[in-house]
Amino acid sequence: MTSVIQKRLSDSKAARWTALLIVSVTMMFGYFFTDVMSPLEPLLTASKGAEEGLGLGWTSSEYGWFSGAYGLMNVYLFLLFLGGIILDKFGIRFTGVMSTGLMFLGAVIKWWAVRSDFGDSTVWVPFGGDVQTQVAWAGLGFAVYGVGCEIAGITVSKVIVKWFEGRELATAMGLQVALARIGTAVALGASLPIAKAFGGVPASVGLGAACLCIGLIAFLVYNVMDKKEDESAAAVATEPEEGFKMADLKLLFLNRGFWYVTLLCLMFYAGVFPFLKFATKLMIFKYGVSAELAGLIPAMLPFGTIFLTPFFGGIYDKYGKGATLMLIGSCLLTLVHVVFALPLDSWVLAICVMVILGIAFGLVPSAMWPSVPKIIPMKLLGTAYALIFYIQNIGLAMVPMWIGSVNDRNTDTAGIIDYTESMTIFAAFGVVAILISYLLLREDKLKGYGLEQPNVKK
Repeated sequence: MTSVIQKRLSDSKAARWTALLIVSVTMMFGYFFTDVMSPLEPLLTASKGAEEGLGLGWTSSEYGWFSGAYGLMNVYLFLLFLGGIILDKFGIRFTGVMSTGLMFLGAVIKWWAVRSDFGDSTVWVPFGGDVQTQVAWAGLGFAVYGVGCEIAGITVSKVIVKWFEGRELATAMGLQVALARIGTAVALGASLPIAKAFGGVPASVGLGAACLCIGLIAFLVYNVMDKKEDESAAAVATEPEEGFKMADLKLLFLNRGFWYVTLLCLMFYAGVFPFLKFATKLMIFKYGVSAELAGLIPAMLPFGTIFLTPFFGGIYDKYGKGATLMLIGSCLLTLVHVVFALPLDSWVLAICVMVILGIAFGLVPSAMWPSVPKIIPMKLLGTAYALIFYIQNIGLAMVPMWIGSVNDRNTDTAGIIDYTESMTIFAAFGVVAILISYLLLREDKLKGYGLEQPNVKK
């Protein structure tokens, strides 16, 4: 008698890497849209009618509020945390379609806002006071998009763990991050030229919305594969997997290692993503780079991580040392912002420092995200990632507003911004990240999470 050995669909290397590619494309388009407005700050804050008629007349504070609006609903309405519970309770397919749909809806609202003329009308908004009506609507769209994007992010993280646990987990997460960084890099490098060539800010935002429509369709395609994976997993399972229960949340809240990872995420990303939103103007005012080329220097950061994140992920998979990689990356982040705070104005130095930031940006995510499944069980993974993203969103919401007001305060009568104070703030985030990384390394030695051990099981 011939015995038939049943396998899960994820046992097929071609299948699991195809699944990774599909969900990564969705997030790549998401990251493009997240930063599509960052290089457009010179147009957004130019007087109406300036910049060949493309200026929208926003203030630096309004731009800071708009940038921070991304995380407002996630932070103050607890929607991201709720999204994690929905993910663990109702599964990947339902949550993925819901989140990508919200991304597309938010993008359409934002596109409509920047292409509409609201005159000089203003409206009161939370944490921003009175802002122009156009800013308020654009911020609303960005906030709705932010809810969808963050829930999509935790959904994709759980997808990768589902298909790659015990295999090339860190490499897979690194490749997903690499494709996401391509989206960021294209946004930073191409958004301003596209806007200037095709009629202003609405052109770049409209392109981003169209990409998100494609991303939604891509996730619907992934849903077919996910259903087949569940069916194959059920066929070979020896006992049913324990489901999510609200009482299990105490396992999450009482886990010290989890909180170290969460706070490290907050500090590290607070020193990177908000910085990128102001980096184009930093290159223009401090380093004398032309407006046409200024976005290309910050774009070097995501381009570097395209190669470095999978590379460092491969090291983690094969050799371990995840906590050590996070510590090294935090040190590099601090060094970068200290240099940006110094009274040095060489554009060559700015490029070199951005390369170092790219290395840091490759090190920490490649080790941090694959470390979470070593600390938290699968049934709580969606909620765990959601809570991490929720805390991170506090930084994504508050830091741009803080930096925007700091830059306004440090702008002279000629419109020139002194970035010393804002870069010092970013450097302080790095110092705290170093401390947390050290505490995580020590906790791993005490609890035996395996953060310093390889991911690939032989």
